[in-house]
Amino acid sequence: MSNCAARDERAAANVADGARMAGEACAAGEDLAGDPRPSGGSRPVTSHGKTLLRGIVFTLLGGTLWGINGTVSKVLMDAYGVDPLWLASARELTACWLFLIAARVTSPGRLHGLLHDHHALWGVLGIALGSILLSQVAYLEAIDWTNSATATVLQSLEVVLVMAYVCVVNRRRPRRRELVGLVLAVVGTYLVATGGNPGELRLPPMGLFWGLACAAAATILAIQPVRMIGRWGNFAVNGLAFLFAGVALSALCHPWEHMPALDAFGVALVMASVVLGTFGAYALYLQGVKEVGSVRGSMLATTEPVMATVSSVVWLGTSFSPADLLGFVMIVVMVFLTA
Repeated sequence: MSNCAARDERAAANVADGARMAGEACAAGEDLAGDPRPSGGSRPVTSHGKTLLRGIVFTLLGGTLWGINGTVSKVLMDAYGVDPLWLASARELTACWLFLIAARVTSPGRLHGLLHDHHALWGVLGIALGSILLSQVAYLEAIDWTNSATATVLQSLEVVLVMAYVCVVNRRRPRRRELVGLVLAVVGTYLVATGGNPGELRLPPMGLFWGLACAAAATILAIQPVRMIGRWGNFAVNGLAFLFAGVALSALCHPWEHMPALDAFGVALVMASVVLGTFGAYALYLQGVKEVGSVRGSMLATTEPVMATVSSVVWLGTSFSPADLLGFVMIVVMVFLTA
């Protein structure tokens, strides 16, 4: 979306970048005001009007920023020739410090403990390579090959994969609404990929590949970090994971060798992608889910594909066929059914 937390109710969270990053581990995490919850605890969703309204606003803003961030990334790639790997490494190596500063302010004890626990640091390294790096690269490559709306909608298929994982782990059959959601996901993906014509692939093959890889990466991101975030908090784990992922990706792709030619507006877009689309979206979404609950949060987060579609049309002039839009709607409805 993508974005690193997980929902206790279904052992995982709904992704909206990237390499969206997940809601329920903040059941043990910290809020924006620095109010940590005990590890493993779960605060019931409050019915107090102000708190609920604030949570709704935060969640909507988080999903909105994620959706717009996808379009910002597409502008950087198309107008400035920014390489997806360069953008991923820049976002990771910059946003990590914002996460770490937030961790230092809101829960310094957790951050200090994590930094001095070598076994836990190996776990964070695994999250960085298995979750953050893969989800960031897959999401940006999907945007590069298609557009932000299509990439974001395909990423939403993560919900189906998480559902399958939960059914296997809990040794239960899918519920009726989950099966309906699965059918909607398959048909919706078919419509987006083919436009309803089985003999024609509307998406570039690599675009479809990276879109599905994005969904798979988001699934790993929703499941892998749950225990670590529950123990150490989302800001501390995300900060170090983004740092490790950025260093690893930079070692592989050498971003300094192909720096894009950015004017002032291009630099502003990169900074907006880091501050608002990465750190801001995560912080707002995690706080919102903490206050409204995971089910409401996953539904409200459907603003991400909606805003990605709207911003693509308004800003980039992207056109979508009726079959595309129907496929988008089916996948969004699938999120509601399986949440």
